[in-house]
Amino acid sequence: MSQTNWVYSRLKKGSLTAMDALKEGGVFRLAARINDLRNLGYTIHTINKDLPNGKRIAEYKLGRNKA
Repeated sequence: MSQTNWVYSRLKKGSLTAMDALKEGGVFRLAARINDLRNLGYTIHTINKDLPNGKRIAEYKLGRNKA
């Protein structure tokens, strides 16, 4: 299974962060795979989250329908 396919099937289960993608699927460049999916017509929402340590991370969620 390609990384892009893995990311898509993981997004169908719920939200995904870069750390989740690395730990669960070995996907190092999640933003690139999200871009691949968007280029294929999928709607993916980005939610920026502030962590208690002051850092900000992106969390991705699959939209309801293909664009």
